Amino acid sequence: METFFFMIVAAVAVLTGILVVLCKNPINSALSLVATFFCLATLYIMLEAPFMAAIQVMVYAGAIMVLLVFVIMLLNLRTEIGRRSTHTLFVGGIAGVLFLIQLLYVLRNSVLTGTKGPIDSAMITRVGHTELVGTALFTDFLLPFEITSILLLAAIVGAVVLAKKKV
Repeated sequence: METFFFMIVAAVAVLTGILVVLCKNPINSALSLVATFFCLATLYIMLEAPFMAAIQVMVYAGAIMVLLVFVIMLLNLRTEIGRRSTHTLFVGGIAGVLFLIQLLYVLRNSVLTGTKGPIDSAMITRVGHTELVGTALFTDFLLPFEITSILLLAAIVGAVVLAKKKV
């Protein structure tokens, strides 16, 4: 039963991921991305990581998507949809096929090392998901975390500058 549920969630995640790329309306694409984020949260729950599922929903499906929809609406991207030319779609399709071939080659010819990290299921049960994620985030990954927040701030400022016609 668990395998069947995984297959359904994985199929929906792949379908909504494809819709993110194929939708012509940026708002529909953003809504498809939200559905993909919810599918990923469901997969986290299936992996017995409820904290990561909650963070996935709150941070990505909530805050980040509100930010993206705000930027899309601020930039008024609806007027740019009709200007897509066929040669860019052709080049993008060729690049996608080449990437898929490269990915399949790497997956076919690579060997998994089988090494295990320092965190196992007993440590997760003893310490807890929240403490382990918080410790890693604010010790080992503090600089990337802060850089990400600065990049998001720069994206918001850039969207406001681009959307404003007269300074």
